[in-house]
Order: sequence, then C-alpha cells, then structure tokens
Amino acid sequence: MPKLLTLSAVSLMALTACTTTGNTERNALGGAAIGAAAGALIGNAVGGGASEGAAIGAVLGGGAGAARGQAQDRELESRQNAQRKLFFDEKAQRQYYFDERSGQTFWANGEFRS
Repeated sequence: MPKLLTLSAVSLMALTACTTTGNTERNALGGAAIGAAAGALIGNAVGGGASEGAAIGAVLGGGAGAARGQAQDRELESRQNAQRKLFFDEKAQRQYYFDERSGQTFWANGEFRS
C-alpha cells in the first residue's frame, strides 16, 4: 500500500509540472482531491479499504483533471492566436503580429515592436 501511495504522489507531481499556465495544475490537483474523496468513500463501501480507494481515486482524478486543463489551455491559446494578425515589415525585413485587443505590435519571436 505505501508503494501505491508513493507512486500516486509522484505521478501527480509529474502531471502538474508539465505546464506553466495554471489550468493543468489547477485541474489536476482539483481532480486528485475529488478523486481521492470519491475513492475513499467507494473503497470503504465495498470493503477494499478507504486508503487504497483514495490513492486510486487520486491518480485517476488527477489524470482526468490534467487532461481537462490541457484542453482548456489549447482553447485559450487558439483564441489568443486568432486575435493576432501577421504582417511583414519591409524596412526591417521581419514579420510582426498586430494584437487587435491591445493595439500593440510584436515581432514574430514575441519581442515588443515599437
């Protein structure tokens, strides 16, 4: 049982270290918490043990939450990219983006263009 709990904790940490946007981390932790609670209740009810059910529920819930968070991140990124238009600066011979929301321009590598 301690090996399963350790594996669960390591798996959850690995899932939350994959992104910097916050959706994946937040959803993985929330899913793990909900999964652990549900797993403990189910494990206790069927006689498999609350701690074992909680560990299994945490792993499954964390994975499901991380997957949902990644989907949210992809959706957010596609919305942000749709608001930018790519242009070419003849003088600088470089491409730049115009952000309609802010009215600012940025070089293709993300640097601010004055």
